[in-house]
Amino acid sequence: MDKQTITKALEKALENKGKRKFTQSVEVIFNFRGLDTSKPENRLNLDINLPKGRGKTVPVVVFGEQQVALEASRSGAHKVFGAADIQKLAAEKKELKAMVKTCEFIAAPNMMMVVGKNLGQVLGSGGRLPRPIVGSVPDAIKAAQTRVRLTSRGKYLPTVQCPIGSETMSVGDLTENFEAAYDKVKAKVTEPVIHSIYVKLSMGPAIKVEAVKREK
Repeated sequence: MDKQTITKALEKALENKGKRKFTQSVEVIFNFRGLDTSKPENRLNLDINLPKGRGKTVPVVVFGEQQVALEASRSGAHKVFGAADIQKLAAEKKELKAMVKTCEFIAAPNMMMVVGKNLGQVLGSGGRLPRPIVGSVPDAIKAAQTRVRLTSRGKYLPTVQCPIGSETMSVGDLTENFEAAYDKVKAKVTEPVIHSIYVKLSMGPAIKVEAVKREK
């Protein structure tokens, strides 16, 4: 996709930011045509790492014990929960739901079953099931801070959207993040079924990037 076209749409979207009491997210919306989302294999459930970050500090909650817990605390984790803490957290629904709204979650592989059993219903309904820690704990935390999730919300909804940054970021950085999301979606569904793409601020109108041309 032409970078100039992306940049132009983002600039127009940012013109509408006005003055808010909060920092708005910049979002991308993909509309599909000819994609049968009633088939599970055609639904999207993608993790996208934004190369320029999300334009804000993202708190990361870590589920782990011993060395994992120690490294997580040293690496700036927002909160760290061991097995006993998880059971207590399950009873604190208000606290858990508050974290679901703002935090990303990662877990040591040996903690995934415990987390799923005790917290899966709340985390899953909020689209915040933890990703297993792969590699070092500091790297996993950094990856979680730049990661967004793009998922199909309904069996028959031919559209998906996800944040690609915030209004405080430069257009150049937002363009790079847009391209990362676009490439990930294109790899999953192929370009011809992407009917149109829009960008918008949280409280702004949707600005059309372009209808992706079908190959002849």
